[in-house]
Amino acid sequence: MRCPYCGSDQTRVVDTRPTSDGIRRRRKCLACGRKFTTVERVAPQLRVIKRDGRREPFDRQKLLRGLQVACTKRPIQAEALEKISEQIEDELVSRGKAEVSSQTIGNMALEKLKKLDHVAYIRFTTVYLNISDLKSIQEEINRLLNSVEQG
Repeated sequence: MRCPYCGSDQTRVVDTRPTSDGIRRRRKCLACGRKFTTVERVAPQLRVIKRDGRREPFDRQKLLRGLQVACTKRPIQAEALEKISEQIEDELVSRGKAEVSSQTIGNMALEKLKKLDHVAYIRFTTVYLNISDLKSIQEEINRLLNSVEQG
């Protein structure tokens, strides 16, 4: 483990505690003496069922990249997108099922983006729902506007 302050790989574990999201370790750098915390997460064995029936391992980084593309040039912090991808992964794992459909993941991402940024939501929707014509995009914008006015 490298020290985030000086980059040294000479660290020592001071304390270890299990948490709901993994194992939290308190570490001390032997080079600079500063302390820092790491969290080790158990990698879920979650599999995604794609629309064509293929199955592949869940990849949070792939989800995060999709969110980042939708949020390109939008005033959204990278940490917010990290948090969304973590929340989605945590919710999927907590369901206790070994497999989940890609539609479920996409719908969860859409709901979170709808609350975060409407433009990012529309961008994600056009790719996720494979919308290729202006009329369909306009219909989705109208649905979004109606839900915003009602909520």
